[in-house]
Amino acid sequence: FHADFDAARVASLADMRRIVETGKSQIADARSPGRFAGTEPEPRAGVRSGHMPGAHNVPFSALAENGELLSEDRLRKVIEDAGIDLSKPVVTTCGSGITAAAITLALETLGHTDNRLYDGSWTEWGGLGDTPVVTGKDRQ
Repeated sequence: FHADFDAARVASLADMRRIVETGKSQIADARSPGRFAGTEPEPRAGVRSGHMPGAHNVPFSALAENGELLSEDRLRKVIEDAGIDLSKPVVTTCGSGITAAAITLALETLGHTDNRLYDGSWTEWGGLGDTPVVTGKDRQ
């Protein structure tokens, strides 16, 4: 296996600020529903609870069963049930930029290649004082 880094597939904080402001891409957050809603505490000190405005919750735990990625039909259902439109761009995020890759893998498995990963993820976004944060289980 040989990996080639493609910087165009990584979203920066500046990119995320624009996306939250304009809605030009969908945001898929891999954290647990409780962390997404802000009802469970964040594991990192100084990081606010909640999610980015407009984000969709796609918990990484819903994408696999018994250690294997779900079938394409089931992946599509999980992602679409979360409100993600597979015909539009997606940025994946999580707590620290690692489990967001599970959503990226699911998207790529479904043939969705217009996606990027925000590697600063919630640790960066929720740790800053000037980024908007919303709470509740629904997208806001």
